[in-house]
Amino acid sequence: MTGPLPTDAASARTAIAMLAAELATQGIAGMRAPPPEPTTCCGRGCNGCVWEGYLGAVVWWCKDARALLAQAG
Repeated sequence: MTGPLPTDAASARTAIAMLAAELATQGIAGMRAPPPEPTTCCGRGCNGCVWEGYLGAVVWWCKDARALLAQAG
Protein backbone atom coordinates (compact mmCIF):
# COMPACT_ATOMS: atom_id res chain seq x y z
CA MET A 1 0.00 0.00 0.00
CA THR A 2 1.37 3.34 -0.97
CA GLY A 3 -0.09 6.78 -0.93
CA PRO A 4 0.37 10.23 0.48
CA LEU A 5 1.39 10.64 4.08
CA PRO A 6 -1.19 12.14 6.43
CA THR A 7 -1.29 15.90 6.84
CA ASP A 8 -4.36 16.35 9.05
CA ALA A 9 -6.56 14.40 11.46
CA ALA A 10 -8.87 13.03 8.77
CA SER A 11 -6.07 11.81 6.52
CA ALA A 12 -4.29 10.32 9.56
CA ARG A 13 -7.41 8.33 10.49
CA THR A 14 -7.76 7.14 6.90
CA ALA A 15 -4.10 6.14 6.57
CA ILE A 16 -4.14 4.28 9.89
CA ALA A 17 -7.34 2.43 9.00
CA MET A 18 -6.08 1.44 5.55
CA LEU A 19 -2.67 0.29 6.74
CA ALA A 20 -4.09 -1.57 9.75
CA ALA A 21 -6.52 -3.38 7.46
CA GLU A 22 -3.73 -4.30 5.04
CA LEU A 23 -1.56 -5.56 7.90
CA ALA A 24 -4.46 -7.72 9.10
CA THR A 25 -5.20 -8.98 5.59
CA GLN A 26 -1.56 -9.97 5.14
CA GLY A 27 -1.55 -11.63 8.58
CA ILE A 28 1.27 -9.42 9.80
CA ALA A 29 1.39 -9.34 13.58
CA GLY A 30 3.64 -7.41 15.90
CA MET A 31 3.12 -3.89 14.55
CA ARG A 32 2.80 -1.50 17.45
CA ALA A 33 -0.49 0.31 17.91
CA PRO A 34 -0.85 3.63 16.09
CA PRO A 35 -0.42 6.74 18.22
CA PRO A 36 -3.58 7.96 19.98
CA GLU A 37 -5.11 11.23 18.88
CA PRO A 38 -4.32 14.13 21.20
CA THR A 39 -6.93 15.26 23.68
CA THR A 40 -5.17 18.32 25.09
CA CYS A 41 -5.24 20.79 22.18
CA CYS A 42 -6.22 24.29 23.28
CA GLY A 43 -7.23 25.31 19.76
CA ARG A 44 -5.06 28.44 19.65
CA GLY A 45 -2.76 27.26 16.86
CA CYS A 46 0.32 27.08 19.06
CA ASN A 47 3.75 26.61 17.54
CA GLY A 48 4.55 23.02 18.46
CA CYS A 49 0.86 22.06 18.79
CA VAL A 50 0.13 18.57 20.06
CA TRP A 51 -1.37 17.85 16.62
CA GLU A 52 2.00 18.51 14.98
CA GLY A 53 3.62 15.91 17.21
CA TYR A 54 0.76 13.51 16.62
CA LEU A 55 0.98 13.83 12.84
CA GLY A 56 4.73 13.30 13.01
CA ALA A 57 4.16 10.11 15.00
CA VAL A 58 1.50 8.94 12.53
CA VAL A 59 3.85 9.50 9.60
CA TRP A 60 6.50 7.43 11.37
CA TRP A 61 3.93 4.70 12.15
CA CYS A 62 2.79 4.65 8.51
CA LYS A 63 6.35 4.35 7.23
CA ASP A 64 7.02 1.45 9.61
CA ALA A 65 3.77 -0.28 8.59
CA ARG A 66 4.61 0.15 4.91
CA ALA A 67 8.08 -1.30 5.51
CA LEU A 68 6.55 -4.38 7.13
CA LEU A 69 4.14 -4.77 4.24
CA ALA A 70 6.97 -4.44 1.72
CA GLN A 71 8.99 -7.11 3.52
CA ALA A 72 6.03 -9.47 3.47
CA GLY A 73 5.11 -8.76 -0.14
